[in-house]
Amino acid sequence: MSFLLFTVSALHVLVLVLLFVATLDKAWWVLPDEETVNLWYDCVFQNGTRSWVCASVADSPWLRAVQGLMVGALLLSSGAFALFLWQLHAGPRGRLFAASGGTQLLAGLAVLAGAGLYAAQGGRPPGGRFGHCFVLAWLCVPLALVSGVTYIHLRKRE
Repeated sequence: MSFLLFTVSALHVLVLVLLFVATLDKAWWVLPDEETVNLWYDCVFQNGTRSWVCASVADSPWLRAVQGLMVGALLLSSGAFALFLWQLHAGPRGRLFAASGGTQLLAGLAVLAGAGLYAAQGGRPPGGRFGHCFVLAWLCVPLALVSGVTYIHLRKRE
């Protein structure tokens, strides 16, 4: 049982780390000259001045929705882990970890909606490709859903 608890906890921590990197790192969209666009700022390196020029990209409503969904998923997943730890140490014995699992499933669905919305909407600079943060977001979806389903089926022993 302790191996299963360790595995589920490690999977949840992995989801949290991947979500954190996917939400805050700078490579959701990579331009041909390796400049990146993220969810928060569009930063471009100017060779003439040898400095970065950043502008907020929060003027489009669909990008605000993606930002909100990713931050919401991060908060839901963090809350699910805290709830799991509480249920593990102070919660009643013999019960399922249904609250933790349901919250983690909601986090996975929020990432699914956010990454799907980012993929479906245009407005990105032309000629680029999706970056590693976008891939990490999609990797978080099945991991969070598996983690949530595992929590739901996990029972605290008496």
